[in-house]
Amino acid sequence: MKPLWICPTCGRGFANLNQTHSCSDVRLEEHFAGRDPHVIATFHALVEAAKKSGPVTVLPEKTRIAFQVRMSYAAFTLRTHWIDGHVVLARRLESPRFRRIEFFSPRNQLHAFRLHKPSEVDAEVVRWLAEAYLVGEQKHLTEARRSARPRQGS
Repeated sequence: MKPLWICPTCGRGFANLNQTHSCSDVRLEEHFAGRDPHVIATFHALVEAAKKSGPVTVLPEKTRIAFQVRMSYAAFTLRTHWIDGHVVLARRLESPRFRRIEFFSPRNQLHAFRLHKPSEVDAEVVRWLAEAYLVGEQKHLTEARRSARPRQGS
């Protein structure tokens, strides 16, 4: 894969050259202000769960906190009493815990959910983050290209 393009203004890396974005100088701690302690603990549980898949960049933005590898694959908005989050998966995944699923393309589907306490960052959420991590790595695109190629001798 080609190297990330680095924004000369904010220093953030992107998979696409000259990616449209809003440069941000928001600090992570700013998202914690006025939040219940269990909300902050839930966010830290999400970070630890995401790290099980590999290195992750935590990107505080104006209205959310994104998790990124090559591209953002999950994002979270900390509210006073809960966290609204989403993962981007390369397929539609059904779960009663998803509040909505947005279809952008067959390999880009946003799955939104809400968490209230650290114990809700359970094995199911860890699996969502692990699957979304592959999207963040853009492995879903590599696999799609590989499967679309004609096989030798066919």
